[in-house]
Amino acid sequence: MGFRVLVVAVALMATGCGSGSAGGNGVQGKVFTSTSVTEQGRPRALVEGTKIELRFIDDRLVATAGCNQMQGQVKLDDGKLAVTDLSTTDMACTTPGSQEQDEWLAKLLTATPAWKLDGTSLVLTGPDAEIVLAQEQPATLEGTWTVEGLIDKDVVSSAPEGVTGTVSFKEGFIYVRGGCNSGSTKVTGADEYEVDGQTIAFGELVVTAMMCAEDKMKVESAILDTLGLRKVTFEIEGNTMTLKNADGVGLQLRK
Repeated sequence: MGFRVLVVAVALMATGCGSGSAGGNGVQGKVFTSTSVTEQGRPRALVEGTKIELRFIDDRLVATAGCNQMQGQVKLDDGKLAVTDLSTTDMACTTPGSQEQDEWLAKLLTATPAWKLDGTSLVLTGPDAEIVLAQEQPATLEGTWTVEGLIDKDVVSSAPEGVTGTVSFKEGFIYVRGGCNSGSTKVTGADEYEVDGQTIAFGELVVTAMMCAEDKMKVESAILDTLGLRKVTFEIEGNTMTLKNADGVGLQLRK
């Protein structure tokens, strides 16, 4: 399975009457990223290059703290954020401190913290910690996306450390780099890709064929397998994007 249940106590508190969903409270459908984090009244430093991200999708909260993605059902009644059935992906967190940072965020989210909107910022306050998050505008499809996760149906694995794979959407064509080989849809003279709702259809992708190290070939194979059917669905949330084809093979990318 692609998700494992975090070993933390999940708050199952009743937080008042009403539907309790994220609808109508100013956060539904929005993405918030951390601008400051404090613990016991003092700044808490995050792992270098990471940030905390909260996404409210219908009645779910999707959160990241720099490595794994966690999600669960969310209610926001009476100024309290209650998350149930919190689960997380099981990617390896190789950066020192990233696993502990994931667990710290999970503990805060399952402690029924208080929440409020301060202008366009979301303030989340737990028993001994507070996170201030700014609303993030979603990225656009156009541009270069870096591969962070490899998807095989319901299983998500992290891209090999030190391997940079990219998928770029530029001026109607798709360009890819897998850490060794590269290619595009433009070299075949194919028509430009077409976007219909959340679906992208495109022409044949042609890449170079050098033999590379195994970890690089793993990323390249994932990119080629994802795009091999010449049609993918995409979902952009903040600065992350998921690409999937009809076989359930896909990529998690970040801009």
